[in-house]
Amino acid sequence: MKGIFPVEKFCSYTTPFYYYNSELLRQTLNEIQQEAGKYEGFCVHYAIKANANPKVLGIICQAGLGVDCVSGWEINAAINAGFPARKIVYAGVGKNDWEIQLGIDKGIFCFNVESVAELEVINEIAGKSGKVARVAFRINPDVGAHTHANITTGLAENKFGIAMGDMENVLIKAETMSNVEFVGLHFHIGSQILDMGDFRALCNRINDLQDRLERHRIKVGHINVGGGLGVDYHHPNRVPIPDFASYFKTYARHLKLRNGQTLHFELGRAVVAQCGSLITKCLYVKEGTAKKFAIVDAGMTDLIRPALYQAYHKIENISSDEPMETYDVVGPICESSDVFGKAVDLNACKRGDYIALRSAGAYGEIMASCYNCRPLPKGYLSDEF
Repeated sequence: MKGIFPVEKFCSYTTPFYYYNSELLRQTLNEIQQEAGKYEGFCVHYAIKANANPKVLGIICQAGLGVDCVSGWEINAAINAGFPARKIVYAGVGKNDWEIQLGIDKGIFCFNVESVAELEVINEIAGKSGKVARVAFRINPDVGAHTHANITTGLAENKFGIAMGDMENVLIKAETMSNVEFVGLHFHIGSQILDMGDFRALCNRINDLQDRLERHRIKVGHINVGGGLGVDYHHPNRVPIPDFASYFKTYARHLKLRNGQTLHFELGRAVVAQCGSLITKCLYVKEGTAKKFAIVDAGMTDLIRPALYQAYHKIENISSDEPMETYDVVGPICESSDVFGKAVDLNACKRGDYIALRSAGAYGEIMASCYNCRPLPKGYLSDEF
C-alpha cells in the first residue's frame, strides 16, 4: 500500500494536502481517448467543476479534451490552462450577465441553455455585441438515476433544464431570435452512476425526442449527454480506472445518432477522482468509552463530501504495518459532522502517522472552504515529489 505513496518525502509538505497521481491521471485520459476514439463523432469534455487545480488541468488539456464550465470563473480557468475557446461548453442554471458576455467575447463552442428567460438574455447580450451566440437546450428528460438524491439532475422535480413538454415551443421561439443559433440538445441525469441501464434509459428518451423533432422538421447538430459515470470508491487500488469501455459502448449501441451529428460527453469525476488522495496526519489517538478515535489534522473544510453526502472514502494508514484496529476517523472542526468514517479498520495508528483518504480527486480540493479560518489545502502532482 505505502508503495504508491512517497511517504518518506511527505515530511517536507504541510498537511493536509492533496496528492495527485500523475501517472494514473494520464493512464485514465489515455483510456478515455482510446475507448471514445472507437466511435466516429464522439467528443469528450472535462467537467472542470470536479477539480480545477491548474496542474491537473494542464495534463487534461494536453490530452486534447474539451472542457465543460458552469461559471465565468471556470471559463477563465480553462482558458488560462490552455483549452481553446472552441472546445468550451458553458452550462449552469444561473448564468450572470458578465459570464454570458465573457462566453460571447471568447467565442466559446456553445451555451447550454436551461430556460426561456436565459435564452432571451443571451440573445439580448449577443445583439448588443453584434454577435450570434451558439446555444444548445438542456432538456430535463425526467429520467431517474441510481445514485444519491442530492446528485440526481434529470427528474422533473429538479431545478435543471427545460421540461420535455416545452421543448418544441422553445425551439420555435429561438428561431425568431436573430442573435442565437440553435446547434444542439443537452442532457444530464446525475452523477456517480454505475448502472449502465440508467444511460440506456437516457438513450431511449433522446431517441424519442429526436423523432418528435423530426416530425417538426427540426434538425439537431449535436447531442450532449453530460457525464455521470461513477468510480469505485471502495476499491481504488483494484479498480483505479472506471469502465469507459462499457460507458461509450452503451451510447454507441443504444443512441440513434442522425447523419452528421456529433455526440458530446462531459466527464468529471470519472477523470480525476481516483488519481487524488487527501493526505492528513494523525494528531491524537483518543480512547473513548466504547471506541477509539483517530483525530487527524484534515477536516470537513478540506474534504466535505462525507459530511455533505455521507460519502464513503477508503481510508488507509500509509505509515503503519501494525495489526488492524478499529477507529472513528475524525477531524478538528467544531462540528459533530466532521467525521470521515466510523468503525474504520486501519493499521494501528499513532501520533504522526500519515493517513490517506482515497478517491478524493473529484469534489475534494475544489469544494474546500476556510471555515474556522483554516487555510485552503494545497494540491501537488506526484511528478513534484
